[in-house]
Amino acid sequence: MLKKLQVKTHRVTVPEDLEKIDGLILPGGESTTIGKLLVFHKLLEPLREKINQGFPVFGTCAGMILLSSGVEGPDQTLVGGMDFRVKRNAYGRQIESFDAKIPLYGLPAGKLVQGIFIRAPQISSCGPGIQILGSYEDLPVLVRQNNLLAASFHPELTEDTTVHRYFLTLVEGTS
Repeated sequence: MLKKLQVKTHRVTVPEDLEKIDGLILPGGESTTIGKLLVFHKLLEPLREKINQGFPVFGTCAGMILLSSGVEGPDQTLVGGMDFRVKRNAYGRQIESFDAKIPLYGLPAGKLVQGIFIRAPQISSCGPGIQILGSYEDLPVLVRQNNLLAASFHPELTEDTTVHRYFLTLVEGTS
């Protein structure tokens, strides 16, 4: 999606890579594995420090889980930074994946984007600092807190660049 928006990208594999970028996307996948890899590659603490300094991060699906303040169920490594809790795989197993129209509140308001949900997390509670930017069945699925953005769904699997363009405004605002 970033290439489609003509944004230069850089893969982050070591802590020094964090100094070469202006923002980070934590992708979908398996959140416990991503958390273990962040620890193994010594990226967890440097990433937490950068987030505390205003570094923009966008988490999609597993990335949303990693940015949460807590997970219902077994403990796992989290980056944290956002004041919400999640329930993993709340929208069903992989075979129950689906797409839905997500109404947006602000980017621009009233627009519908396609949300692709694959073993998606569900926000179970939000703190006062969370801004809800999109919902599905009256539950938040796209949220922002300061320099952080998180989505339960996979906007990168669609042709619509709205959510990624919004994240880029967060990156540009801190550069």
